[in-house]
Amino acid sequence: MLNAFTMLMRHFARVVACILLIALAGCGSSTSTSNTSAHPTPKPPLALTVPSIATTPTTPVSNSTDWTTYHRDNARSGYLASASDPQRLTHLWSVQLDGAVYAEPLVVGGHVLVATENDSLYSLDAQTGHVQWRTNVGSPIPLNELPCGNIDPLGITGTPVYDPATGLVFAVAEVSGPAHILVGVNMSTGKVRVRRSVDLGGMDPRAHQQRAALALSQGMVYIAYGGLDGDCSDYIGRVVASRTDGQGPLLSYQVPTTREGGIWAPSGPAVDAAGNIYVAVGNGAETQGDWDHSDSILRLSPTLHLEDGFAPQQWQQDNAGDADLGSMGPVLLPNGLILADGKSGLAYLLHANSLGGVGGQARVLSICRSFGGAAAIGSRMFLPCTDGLREVLVGPGNHVALGWQAPGQVVGSPVVGGNTVYSLSPPNGTLYALNSQNGTVTASLQVGRTSRFATPTLYGGHVFVGTFSGIVAVSTS
Repeated sequence: MLNAFTMLMRHFARVVACILLIALAGCGSSTSTSNTSAHPTPKPPLALTVPSIATTPTTPVSNSTDWTTYHRDNARSGYLASASDPQRLTHLWSVQLDGAVYAEPLVVGGHVLVATENDSLYSLDAQTGHVQWRTNVGSPIPLNELPCGNIDPLGITGTPVYDPATGLVFAVAEVSGPAHILVGVNMSTGKVRVRRSVDLGGMDPRAHQQRAALALSQGMVYIAYGGLDGDCSDYIGRVVASRTDGQGPLLSYQVPTTREGGIWAPSGPAVDAAGNIYVAVGNGAETQGDWDHSDSILRLSPTLHLEDGFAPQQWQQDNAGDADLGSMGPVLLPNGLILADGKSGLAYLLHANSLGGVGGQARVLSICRSFGGAAAIGSRMFLPCTDGLREVLVGPGNHVALGWQAPGQVVGSPVVGGNTVYSLSPPNGTLYALNSQNGTVTASLQVGRTSRFATPTLYGGHVFVGTFSGIVAVSTS
């Protein structure tokens, strides 16, 4: 009886196992047929599911020398320690693209990613300049359809950001309509996987320009808005955040001013290790009364709630005279410090965890008028001053000292590779290499006309520069 019962139970177990296998096979079939590809240009918001993108075998793997965001890291330091120092700069290749390049190029796994004002994204081979793919995501906005401005046509201006978790490069395109569209493009194929509107209710798309670099943190893409050149129309500075899968509601923060307060510095938001967002805000409409959080450095939580802020004691006069802090984005320094500079020529040393409110800086000193993105090696900063790039030594404590100053034509947003600082002289487009210890020019090369805020990119013994006609590769060996 025991043997018969045992045999019966074993037979029953085999039957149950077969039933389970059939059921599982059916579930697997259902999953595979529902995971279909989205059309490359769907109406926003729409996205492919991120898991299928993230596990694509051909997605390039990000490594320590890649340049995946403006100035390479979320602190916006712009520093690549492993780069060799050049004896000379030589032209390697140049490629004419379909529009002007205002954004800093990115490099991932030997692929140079470039965005143009014709609303196109490109991938080029870093060694040869061969175009691997081009994806156009919309029609740019002609200048005559905007209330003011200085870019014609207006397409992708803010530097994109690459997300190694999904294999997507994200950019915001200004397209005819007008509208601001966030796209996530597959790094390997150029196919659009995420596409959604990032215009908020009550926001006039014609009045807002997306010039600031995008930032990526904790599965979110952060997008800052300012106004057009000329400060026309009804723009108000704000930060918007979207999940990298393109789904869910947008998060947002709006500067509490009646008008202006743009967040437009090309370096875009800086992000600390906890995911807090730091932005520089331009002049606002208020010139008396309570502080409207313009002319400031603000700290926002990862969910874009205002946590802290700083403004100069004379913020009202700064607003009235267009002499605000909004022209240079924050760089996060060691020991929790930030050195903020802008249009007035005054620089403010701040503590990131306690920005200080109105007039609450740790120290203030006169350095220079600064526009663009600064770079840093530890606590040594390099500021894009209008009278020549300048070294500033921060610390110990609240100490700030001025170092060398470059020739007056070297004013572009710098990056640092090894012991060399690279900076441009716009608009004629001369690339300079300077000794980081004393500021002397060690090499220079004409690369073509560039925008005021053009920023070089370093990778594999090369410097990549976006120009009004495309991109140029320069060899440092």
